[in-house]
This record gives sequence, C-alpha cells and structure tokens, in this order.
Amino acid sequence: MSTTETHAEHTVDEHAHGDDCGHQKIEHGDHVDYVHGTHHHALHGDHYDEHESQAEHTVHDHRHGDDCGHEKIDHDGHADYVHDGHRHALHEAHYDEH
Repeated sequence: MSTTETHAEHTVDEHAHGDDCGHQKIEHGDHVDYVHGTHHHALHGDHYDEHESQAEHTVHDHRHGDDCGHEKIDHDGHADYVHDGHRHALHEAHYDEH
C-alpha cells in the first residue's frame, strides 16, 4: 500500500492522542494510528501525519461479508470489517479504512 503523508489539521499541543484521548487506536506497522473523524493520525515528531484511508487490498483481492472471517462492526449506516487491525468499509470498487 502506498501512502501519502500530509500533516494533520491539529498539532500535538492542540490535542494529544493517547490511551485516554477518546479515539480508536490501531496498530499500524511500527507505530500507532488514531482514528480521528474519517482519517488516521500518526505521531511524527511535534505533529501528526495523516495516513491515506484507502485499504491495502481491493474487493478483487478479498471480499468482506458475512462469511469472510472478519469481525463485522455497524458504523454510520454501513458495515466495517476488522482486518489485521484495520477497519475496512466498502466504497465503490475499493475499501476505505475507518
């Protein structure tokens, strides 16, 4: 999966993500992402980077559904599926990460 790193809309001084910040924590490679709205924040020095929200696989690689073996979570009128620590939601011909 390729990612484009951009700086998040808030700094560490404005809002510090952590165990008690109220945002879902997701292990992501060698660091932790925090789900903040519809995007992910990852601490990078004195700021947060935003990680792309498109999932690492397409609907052609793996189709989520009732029998896919991943936990289903109802979310804002659709279903997310927990996949290797990430939450995938169907969006046209790909999955978004939530």
